Amino acid sequence: MKRSYVCHLSILALLAGSGFARAQDITIAVAGPMTGAVATIGEQLKHGAELAAQAINKSGGVNGKNVKVVIYDDACDPKQAVAIANRIIAEGIKFVDGHACSGSSIPASEVYAEADVLMMSPASSNPAMTDKAAEQGWSTIMRLYGRDDAQGKFIGPWIKQNYGTKKIGILHDKSAYGKGLADVVRASLNGAGVKEVLYEGINPGEKDYKAVVNRLKSQGVEFLYFGGYHTEAGLMMRQAADQNFKFQLMMGDSIATPEFGAVAGPAADGTLFTFPPDGRDSDTAKGALEQFREIGFVPEGFTLFSYATVQAIAGGIGKAGSADPKAVAKTLRSTTVDTVLGPVTFDEKGDIKDPKYNINVWKGGSYSKLTQ
Repeated sequence: MKRSYVCHLSILALLAGSGFARAQDITIAVAGPMTGAVATIGEQLKHGAELAAQAINKSGGVNGKNVKVVIYDDACDPKQAVAIANRIIAEGIKFVDGHACSGSSIPASEVYAEADVLMMSPASSNPAMTDKAAEQGWSTIMRLYGRDDAQGKFIGPWIKQNYGTKKIGILHDKSAYGKGLADVVRASLNGAGVKEVLYEGINPGEKDYKAVVNRLKSQGVEFLYFGGYHTEAGLMMRQAADQNFKFQLMMGDSIATPEFGAVAGPAADGTLFTFPPDGRDSDTAKGALEQFREIGFVPEGFTLFSYATVQAIAGGIGKAGSADPKAVAKTLRSTTVDTVLGPVTFDEKGDIKDPKYNINVWKGGSYSKLTQ
């Protein structure tokens, strides 16, 4: 009996060392671009998730369990995102706050769906992600962010009203996010009777966009809609300014980062972009904002969406009374969860219901809501 008892103790010790002791944690993987050209977005996801978990644990956790956040870097690269998804599954993690870039989220979502892992993106907006999930019956693929078609339908009529008589150019960076958004805006404008003078893709990651600027100039572009990320946009604006070529730039939500201002310099001033209403203005964000002040981090861009995603997953687990991803996903589609952004509900596809947008303008190295 003594020998058997010692043996059992040894087994328990081994299990503890291999993670058994952490079985009481609810682990949420945060997957996004922690390195690379859009690493600032990854930093936003990381800080948002970590402080959400901290607040949840401070208030007692979920069903008596703590929330643990583990960070994974996909560098906004589709192949790396798939590798990360497989790694997350191999490590037994059942919940994912991510990915950020649509080009990463779409292929990764197929991996998660096959393993019944609940993936909720706080930033990816390409409709294909949840459209395909709905077609395939993948119930565990969700997003706590508005879709490109909603964003395009919002901004198309505004562009027509304010710039419909101008020469309009449309560029994209050939990514799932950038091209998807540019195509939706183009369709919205064309449907309203507005035809662009130029539509084409650029090569992302380059340092010299003077040839692109020259094409815009040769076409007399007065208003440019660009579907892409802040690095390329900032370089184009800076290089256009060097040629004393001025036009109105408008983009989607990807430039809600101070890095755009840093890359573009003074040429950033006046740039317009769409983004959901700033969660920092909400009463529901007061506690979270104090957390961010304590660590000296400004919760711009997707930070509060990542915070809300962790809250939504935790809230779904709590309401489902289960950490089974399918049960949580089903619960989230039939209830409302409280988040730092306010109450959140999801539709049958797993998309957030009734997304709202503001038009923002860059000035003096920061952005604010456009007032007209």
